[in-house]
Amino acid sequence: MPKDSNLQAPQASVSRAQREARNGHRGVAILLTGLPAAGKSTLAQALQAGLFQHGRQSLVLDGDALRGGLNRDLGFAEADRRENIRRASELAALLVDNGQIVILAMIAPLIEQRELFARRLGEDYLEVWCSASLAVCEQRDPKGHYARARSGELPGFTGISAPYEPPRAALELDTGAQSVEDCLGQLLGWLVERQVLPAS
Repeated sequence: MPKDSNLQAPQASVSRAQREARNGHRGVAILLTGLPAAGKSTLAQALQAGLFQHGRQSLVLDGDALRGGLNRDLGFAEADRRENIRRASELAALLVDNGQIVILAMIAPLIEQRELFARRLGEDYLEVWCSASLAVCEQRDPKGHYARARSGELPGFTGISAPYEPPRAALELDTGAQSVEDCLGQLLGWLVERQVLPAS
């Protein structure tokens, strides 16, 4: 849909810089990408809890939750998958502009889809690959989706009948071999290195 030249966003009464100063951290969007059952949602919740304990402002945008609400009108055709990412990136951008740390737990299987986040969010976008292997993810299979995909009941399922393109992520976490606690420690340290969080 083309942009309407008559639309103009209102001037914020509280600037992003003011919010970031109050929050004590930068506003950023962190995409946790990986195969289904790679541990994205688990790590996202652990990260949010860790940030909360230190007084940091964050929220989780989970792929399943988005598809159950904001994006419930979308299916899994290529155009719908792309629109799913576009909406998530726009929502993330609004929240980042308000000084939030936005944690996106989404499969986002294609490089092209992840580039939508990068283009929309620019330097506020960070990408983390939860690189648990297909074998590990299929063994976990908490929702039974892999078994249904293997039987042909779920066509177009990422990792089985639809591709997952390994990302050129800034950080890779082996969520199949490492504990949630170990992954969280690495992730928090990396956020300090990236100057999202202050050094303690």
